[in-house]
Amino acid sequence: MTTQRLGLIMNGVTGRMGLNQHLIRSIVAIREQGGVRLKNGDRIMPDPILVGRSAEKVEALAKRYNITRWTTDLDAALADKNDTMFFDAATTQARPGLLTQAINAGKHVYCEKPIATNFEEALEVVKLANSKGVKHGTVQDKLFLPGLKKIAFLRDSGFFGRILSVRGEFGYWVFEGGWQEAQRPSWNYRDEDGGGIILDMVCHWRYVLDNLFGNVQSVVCIGNTDIPERFDEQGKKYKATADDSAYATFQLEGGVIAHINMSWVTRVYRDDLVTFQVDGTHGSAVAGLTDCMIQARQATPRPVWNPDEKRLHDFYGDWQKLPDNVTYDNGFREQWEMFIRHVYEDAPYKFTLLEGVKGVQLAECALKSWKERRWIDVAPIKV
Repeated sequence: MTTQRLGLIMNGVTGRMGLNQHLIRSIVAIREQGGVRLKNGDRIMPDPILVGRSAEKVEALAKRYNITRWTTDLDAALADKNDTMFFDAATTQARPGLLTQAINAGKHVYCEKPIATNFEEALEVVKLANSKGVKHGTVQDKLFLPGLKKIAFLRDSGFFGRILSVRGEFGYWVFEGGWQEAQRPSWNYRDEDGGGIILDMVCHWRYVLDNLFGNVQSVVCIGNTDIPERFDEQGKKYKATADDSAYATFQLEGGVIAHINMSWVTRVYRDDLVTFQVDGTHGSAVAGLTDCMIQARQATPRPVWNPDEKRLHDFYGDWQKLPDNVTYDNGFREQWEMFIRHVYEDAPYKFTLLEGVKGVQLAECALKSWKERRWIDVAPIKV
């Protein structure tokens, strides 16, 4: 048994997702646990080099997490043959160009979503990666949430019977940045910078729906820019040009109907920041990020509509919490370990950049639906 070094170029780790989920909770955690164990007993130890525009920021991160290498020179990092993998969590607009550069340098690539702001660019990146023979993957983090893993368990056990519908609620209030600091970066609200909740979130809904309930066949969507002006990180007022709320209905293979509301301008009155209700002929479930409540058909109450009497029945009390019989790892770290095993021992792996293309395609269809005010069919992708 030996330990092999993985030279890993990490770009965009000074941002919220890159820092918290990918650097701290994934790569740093993997290093602390002694690397990724392969089937033959060998271990793969990531040796990251942190890349960013601010030398001060990346140097501080490297020192804080005992990482010896950092740089502001991405070209030099990509030129180093000893570093074989590239990761990107920077802005969406820059991602296709960065992935292209890394692929042409012979690096395996792994990245956040969306992988591009438009379908054509996303597809070109996949074609290039395939032609160069590099391994590639993209983050599909919602599938690794304990709540959605429990939904998958219920589906596989036959609990739902025939699934009829899926209803999703996602969102929270993102402060405008004037009287209170915003929780999201300002580029999220500028269309010209690749912002917008449809591009950001419909990519998620594609892989969630495809993998849990049935392939998406068509979509109808409407979006809106509810807050016309916001304040950036320097406190300067700017015009919000991207959609900050959207409401989409999806037709899935097998006849399932899914509807998902998504908003950065809603105040939360539900159990979690995202919830999914799945209704089937034999049972229903409601899952958040972690917990999942279930109601079998045998335990379904008999509601009677009567608007003339105050409702006294506790409908929440009719639901049962699915027990936590399984301990779930951090989903981002789990995905990193899957991709590393895919690179080093060719372990099965389905979340390639093609899955990222599917997400961008559906977001583009949703935007087209909003613009043209009609249903849009989702075409098969030819690579």
